[in-house]
Amino acid sequence: MGQATRIKSDRSDALHDHRHCIENALAAADRVCRDTGARLTPLRRTVLELVWTSHAPIGAYEILERLSEGRRPAPPTVYRALDFLISQGLVHRIESQNAYVGCSHPELAHEAQYLICDACGTAVEIEIDGLARCINKAAKDQGFSVDTRTVEVRGHCQECLTAPVQ
Repeated sequence: MGQATRIKSDRSDALHDHRHCIENALAAADRVCRDTGARLTPLRRTVLELVWTSHAPIGAYEILERLSEGRRPAPPTVYRALDFLISQGLVHRIESQNAYVGCSHPELAHEAQYLICDACGTAVEIEIDGLARCINKAAKDQGFSVDTRTVEVRGHCQECLTAPVQ
Protein backbone atom coordinates (compact mmCIF):
# COMPACT_ATOMS: atom_id res chain seq x y z
CA MET A 1 0.00 0.00 0.00
CA GLY A 2 1.23 3.52 -0.70
CA GLN A 3 2.23 6.30 1.61
CA ALA A 4 -0.41 8.45 3.31
CA THR A 5 -0.21 12.16 2.70
CA ARG A 6 -1.81 14.49 5.20
CA ILE A 7 -3.55 17.29 3.38
CA LYS A 8 -4.67 19.68 6.12
CA SER A 9 -1.42 19.76 8.03
CA ASP A 10 -1.96 23.29 9.35
CA ARG A 11 -5.07 22.44 11.39
CA SER A 12 -3.26 21.52 14.58
CA ASP A 13 -0.97 24.53 14.55
CA ALA A 14 -1.61 26.52 17.74
CA LEU A 15 -1.25 29.74 15.75
CA HIS A 16 -3.68 28.57 13.05
CA ASP A 17 -5.64 31.47 11.54
CA HIS A 18 -8.67 29.84 9.93
CA ARG A 19 -9.46 32.95 7.89
CA HIS A 20 -6.57 31.93 5.62
CA CYS A 21 -8.24 28.56 5.00
CA ILE A 22 -11.44 30.32 3.94
CA GLU A 23 -9.59 32.86 1.77
CA ASN A 24 -7.55 30.11 0.11
CA ALA A 25 -10.67 28.00 -0.50
CA LEU A 26 -12.53 30.90 -2.11
CA ALA A 27 -9.53 31.83 -4.27
CA ALA A 28 -9.15 28.19 -5.36
CA ALA A 29 -12.89 28.03 -6.14
CA ASP A 30 -12.57 31.11 -8.35
CA ARG A 31 -9.66 29.49 -10.24
CA VAL A 32 -11.36 26.10 -10.61
CA CYS A 33 -14.61 27.64 -11.86
CA ARG A 34 -12.78 29.99 -14.22
CA ASP A 35 -10.76 27.07 -15.63
CA THR A 36 -13.82 24.82 -16.09
CA GLY A 37 -16.16 27.57 -17.25
CA ALA A 38 -18.48 26.86 -14.31
CA ARG A 39 -20.40 29.65 -12.61
CA LEU A 40 -19.69 30.28 -8.93
CA THR A 41 -22.89 32.14 -8.07
CA PRO A 42 -23.14 34.25 -4.90
CA LEU A 43 -25.18 31.50 -3.20
CA ARG A 44 -22.68 28.78 -4.16
CA ARG A 45 -19.84 30.98 -2.89
CA THR A 46 -21.66 31.59 0.40
CA VAL A 47 -22.36 27.88 0.84
CA LEU A 48 -18.67 27.13 0.20
CA GLU A 49 -17.69 29.74 2.76
CA LEU A 50 -20.08 28.18 5.30
CA VAL A 51 -18.62 24.73 4.65
CA TRP A 52 -15.20 26.21 5.39
CA THR A 53 -16.22 27.81 8.71
CA SER A 54 -14.23 25.02 10.37
CA HIS A 55 -12.43 21.79 9.55
CA ALA A 56 -15.36 19.83 10.99
CA PRO A 57 -18.01 18.56 8.58
CA ILE A 58 -21.23 20.57 8.40
CA GLY A 59 -24.69 19.29 7.48
CA ALA A 60 -26.94 20.80 4.82
CA TYR A 61 -29.55 21.83 7.37
CA GLU A 62 -26.94 23.64 9.46
CA ILE A 63 -25.90 25.48 6.31
CA LEU A 64 -29.57 26.28 5.70
CA GLU A 65 -29.89 27.64 9.27
CA ARG A 66 -26.87 29.89 8.78
CA LEU A 67 -28.27 31.15 5.49
CA SER A 68 -31.59 32.02 7.11
CA GLU A 69 -30.38 35.43 8.31
CA GLY A 70 -31.84 36.88 5.13
CA ARG A 71 -34.38 35.27 2.86
CA ARG A 72 -34.21 31.56 3.67
CA PRO A 73 -33.70 29.38 0.61
CA ALA A 74 -35.49 26.06 0.26
CA PRO A 75 -33.50 22.90 1.17
CA PRO A 76 -33.23 21.80 -2.50
CA THR A 77 -31.43 25.07 -3.27
CA VAL A 78 -28.73 24.28 -0.68
CA TYR A 79 -28.43 20.69 -1.93
CA ARG A 80 -28.05 21.93 -5.52
CA ALA A 81 -25.30 24.31 -4.40
CA LEU A 82 -23.56 21.46 -2.55
CA ASP A 83 -23.91 19.17 -5.58
CA PHE A 84 -22.30 21.86 -7.72
CA LEU A 85 -19.44 22.31 -5.24
CA ILE A 86 -18.88 18.54 -5.13
CA SER A 87 -18.93 18.31 -8.94
CA GLN A 88 -16.22 20.98 -9.09
CA GLY A 89 -14.11 19.16 -6.48
CA LEU A 90 -14.45 22.04 -3.99
CA VAL A 91 -16.27 20.03 -1.32
CA HIS A 92 -16.34 16.39 -0.24
CA ARG A 93 -19.25 14.57 1.38
CA ILE A 94 -18.62 12.71 4.61
CA GLU A 95 -21.02 9.83 4.07
CA SER A 96 -21.26 8.58 7.66
CA GLN A 97 -22.34 12.01 8.90
CA ASN A 98 -24.32 13.13 5.85
CA ALA A 99 -22.19 16.26 6.06
CA TYR A 100 -19.74 18.22 3.95
CA VAL A 101 -16.17 19.41 4.31
CA GLY A 102 -14.08 21.67 2.11
CA CYS A 103 -11.40 20.23 -0.13
CA SER A 104 -8.03 21.75 0.61
CA HIS A 105 -6.62 21.12 -2.87
CA PRO A 106 -9.46 21.17 -5.40
CA GLU A 107 -7.22 21.84 -8.35
CA LEU A 108 -5.75 18.32 -8.15
CA ALA A 109 -7.78 15.28 -9.17
CA HIS A 110 -7.84 12.88 -6.22
CA GLU A 111 -9.89 10.55 -4.11
CA ALA A 112 -9.66 11.61 -0.51
CA GLN A 113 -9.88 9.60 2.64
CA TYR A 114 -10.65 11.10 6.04
CA LEU A 115 -9.48 10.79 9.60
CA ILE A 116 -12.45 11.92 11.70
CA CYS A 117 -12.06 12.79 15.37
CA ASP A 118 -14.93 11.49 17.50
CA ALA A 119 -14.19 14.08 20.19
CA CYS A 120 -13.92 17.40 18.32
CA GLY A 121 -15.43 16.38 14.97
CA THR A 122 -12.53 17.58 12.85
CA ALA A 123 -12.07 15.76 9.55
CA VAL A 124 -8.52 15.65 8.22
CA GLU A 125 -8.23 14.88 4.54
CA ILE A 126 -5.53 12.39 3.62
CA GLU A 127 -4.72 10.63 0.40
CA ILE A 128 -3.20 7.18 0.44
CA ASP A 129 -1.34 6.47 -2.78
CA GLY A 130 -2.76 3.44 -4.52
CA LEU A 131 -5.72 2.86 -2.21
CA ALA A 132 -8.29 3.46 -4.96
CA ARG A 133 -6.42 1.02 -7.21
CA CYS A 134 -6.40 -1.62 -4.45
CA ILE A 135 -10.13 -1.19 -3.86
CA ASN A 136 -10.86 -1.39 -7.59
CA LYS A 137 -8.77 -4.55 -7.95
CA ALA A 138 -10.41 -6.24 -4.96
CA ALA A 139 -13.84 -5.29 -6.29
CA LYS A 140 -13.02 -6.56 -9.78
CA ASP A 141 -11.75 -9.83 -8.31
CA GLN A 142 -15.17 -10.22 -6.65
CA GLY A 143 -17.08 -9.27 -9.81
CA PHE A 144 -18.18 -6.01 -8.16
CA SER A 145 -18.57 -2.68 -9.89
CA VAL A 146 -17.53 0.33 -7.78
CA ASP A 147 -19.67 3.45 -8.15
CA THR A 148 -18.22 5.58 -5.35
CA ARG A 149 -15.54 5.25 -2.70
CA THR A 150 -15.64 6.98 0.64
CA VAL A 151 -13.05 5.96 3.20
CA GLU A 152 -13.55 7.33 6.69
CA VAL A 153 -11.40 6.37 9.65
CA ARG A 154 -12.74 7.33 13.07
CA GLY A 155 -10.70 7.89 16.21
CA HIS A 156 -9.15 10.80 18.10
CA CYS A 157 -6.90 13.55 16.80
CA GLN A 158 -3.63 14.46 18.48
CA GLU A 159 -5.11 17.58 20.10
CA CYS A 160 -7.94 15.62 21.72
CA LEU A 161 -5.62 12.80 22.80
CA THR A 162 -3.30 15.24 24.56
CA ALA A 163 -5.98 17.59 25.93
CA PRO A 164 -6.31 17.58 29.72
CA VAL A 165 -9.33 15.60 30.96
CA GLN A 166 -12.02 17.88 32.35
